[in-house]
Amino acid sequence: MLAAIVLLAEEWLWDDLARLAAAIGRLPPLRWIEGAVRALPAWAALTLFALPSLLLIPVKIAALWLLAHGHAASGVGVLIAAKVVGTALLARIYALTQPTLLGVWWFAWLHARVVAFKARVHGVIHASAVYQAVRAAGQRLRARARALAGGGDGGWRRRWAAALRFSRRRARP
Repeated sequence: MLAAIVLLAEEWLWDDLARLAAAIGRLPPLRWIEGAVRALPAWAALTLFALPSLLLIPVKIAALWLLAHGHAASGVGVLIAAKVVGTALLARIYALTQPTLLGVWWFAWLHARVVAFKARVHGVIHASAVYQAVRAAGQRLRARARALAGGGDGGWRRRWAAALRFSRRRARP
């Protein structure tokens, strides 16, 4: 169950972290690095793709050490930070090297299997009663939030502007 939660959290973070890493990659000093990564041969792309996971092993061991020595908050914080940073790096490296990686027959074969497996898992999850109930509750919550916000017509902005006008009137001597 814990592994499933971690995998789902990683998948939810993947797109957002990939966009963040892409934005960071557009910084002038990093543009040339991304160009060089895109031009890597297959063996180098595979090595680079595995590198974030390998480099974070010592960090994760340190987090486990913290947990084992009674520093639960620090250990969990380090584990979460390592997971987020590792996922961001992996997502960006994958985006940059995907065409090269899919040119390696066994990686393409494995990629197709993983994508098909994820689609089946998503199908099962989306068909579950729990997912349907949570999704319906989320839609109701969003509808209530829109209604409170004035139906999307700037209700909050109007209220905020009115509060500012009121406070300015009261502040005048």
